[in-house]
This record gives sequence, C-alpha cells and structure tokens, in this order.
Amino acid sequence: MERPELPLAQLHAFVVLAEELHFGHAAALLGIAQPPLSQQIRRLEDKVGHALFTREPGRVALTAAGRELLPTARRALTDLADGLAAARAVGSGRAGRLRIGFAASLALTVLPGLLRAFRERLPDVRLDIREMTTAPQIAALRDKTIDVGLLREPPAGDTAGDTADAADAADGAELSFRTVLTEPFVAVLPSAHPLAALRTVRLARLADEPFVLLPRTAGPRLHDQIIGLCGAAGFTPRIAQRAVEWQTVCALVETGLGVSLAPASIRRIRLKGVAFRTVEPNARTRVAVGWRKDDRSPLVAQLLATVSRDPGSAR
Repeated sequence: MERPELPLAQLHAFVVLAEELHFGHAAALLGIAQPPLSQQIRRLEDKVGHALFTREPGRVALTAAGRELLPTARRALTDLADGLAAARAVGSGRAGRLRIGFAASLALTVLPGLLRAFRERLPDVRLDIREMTTAPQIAALRDKTIDVGLLREPPAGDTAGDTADAADAADGAELSFRTVLTEPFVAVLPSAHPLAALRTVRLARLADEPFVLLPRTAGPRLHDQIIGLCGAAGFTPRIAQRAVEWQTVCALVETGLGVSLAPASIRRIRLKGVAFRTVEPNARTRVAVGWRKDDRSPLVAQLLATVSRDPGSAR
C-alpha cells in the first residue's frame, strides 16, 4: 500500500475552511490559531500544486481545484471516521461476524433461546449459523471455519458444568467445552408398536428390535453412549438403518424400519406415526458449547457470557 500523500490534519483543516470560508471561524472550530491554519492550507496547496482558495480582504472562496477536492476530502474523512467506529465496535465485541456450528437437534432446545438472548444484547453482530453434526464441528473448530460449536457429547475430559480441554494429536490445537444442559434419552417407537402403549419402556425390551441410529462418524461419543446403554441392558443393538439427522431417524421409525434411542428434545418433532417413551434405566446426554482455547475474539467471549448469564435461555 502506498503511503498517503496528505496528512489528515491538513485534509481536515481544508474541509473546515471550505465549509466556513473564514479563517478566523475555521481556526476556532479546529482549536488552533489562524497562522497554523494558514500554514496547513499552504502545505496542502503545495502538495496539490494549485491554489485551493482565493484570498481577498474580507472574502475567502474555493478555487476550481478546491471545489474538485472537497467531495473527495469529505468522503475520506467520513470513511475514516466510520472505519474507526466499526473497528472499535468489533474490537469491543459489539459488532462483527460470529460463525456458529450447531447439531440439528439443538434447534429444538439450545439454539433458539441462546441466539435470541445474544441478539437482544448485540443486535449489530452478524450471525453465520451452520448446521453440522458433532464430529464435523470439532474439525471445523480446529480448522477455524467456525468460531463456536453447539454439540452433543463433547470429547472425553469434559464434566458437566465445567470447562475442559481436548487436544488434537496432530497439531496440538486445544478446544474448550462447557456443558450447557443435560437431557434424558427416550425410546422412539412406531405408534402402532406394542411398547408404545406403555409410559416407560425398559431398555432390555428393545433387545430383539432393529434399530435406526446416526452413523458413528456423525457423533462418536453419543453413538457409543447409546451402544453402551444397550450393552448395560444386556444386548447389542442390531442396526438396520442409519440416518445423519434425528428427524430422518424419526421418519424411518415411522415407516416401521426399526426403533431408536434419542435425546428427549426429539419429542418436539411432530410425526403422527411415532411415539416417544421414557426409558429405564434413566441416562442423560450432554449438550456443550465448544471453542478454541486460544481464541481471544470478543464475540466468542460475548456468546460464552450469554450462556453463563442466562442458562435458561438455552432451554
């Protein structure tokens, strides 16, 4: 970038004098004496190579060169003022862009309230919301293609309500996670299934049923948790079909392809042919917010503060 030819003080002095057309008035507005103002204008005219004002006793007027320069000078000063204001707003976390990844099922729980609370506090921040499952969110955080993730069952080491870190073996990048809420699992059944007549279903009674589950690559820890719950009930689930989103899981259950275990928020998906029932023994899945440990973005800090300030907004 080339070095600017004109000092801002000279440009500012020129605009004020062009608007006042009186050296005394312009000097007073600038908070300087008339001689320094005259010197700044002469230096600016030397840079331009032409007079910018005509000076006659009792009268100051713009020359043709001055009239040509004035709109550009005004725009330059306005653009600089706007740029400084925008930089200060972004630096303080009052503006800018925040990229948020979220698991689709969290649109039924955490996401709406959290975003509403955040936007009420910071309406000038642009939110870039990206739907993705847990494993891609972890990769996107490390690749710096999202700033914050809202996901289920973060990597090992996190404990409910606390902040924990996870290191990437390849590049040493560290992620931090904070549990936002926990929710129980429910059995997802075709509405005509005999077990749908019960209020609570023991997991062992699903042993002979085909299962519809998310692929492990979508969320390894949640997948393993479901398999582990079945194992604790005495069986290994027979997976008949996989689907990437919970809404698709429910749709496949409705067709009779199998049953499933899912976070309780899935009950908000309204499908006439699907029943959701409490399971025993009770187990819970965690929802967490994740971010890069070394990220000093004020916008990330503002989002985390929103979660901490109003946990109820995330339900």
